[in-house]
Amino acid sequence: MPESTGPKATELSDDDLLSELAQLHQTRHSTFLHASEQALTAHSHRQQELEQEYLLRNPERDIDEQRLREGARDR
Repeated sequence: MPESTGPKATELSDDDLLSELAQLHQTRHSTFLHASEQALTAHSHRQQELEQEYLLRNPERDIDEQRLREGARDR
């Protein structure tokens, strides 16, 4: 995998991790549609790195029942 740009996810504060994730998610669609293969690969790697760190820090995160298939069907 390519080297990630920016600080390592493990070195970010919780607030900085959320900020990086928000910015990354905001630029994902444009990157997917218009960036080079190399840029898309780097973006994907960074997204995975940040998301995995978030999940490690927040194993009990709030999960919206409506986001689950069973919950969506129960409406």
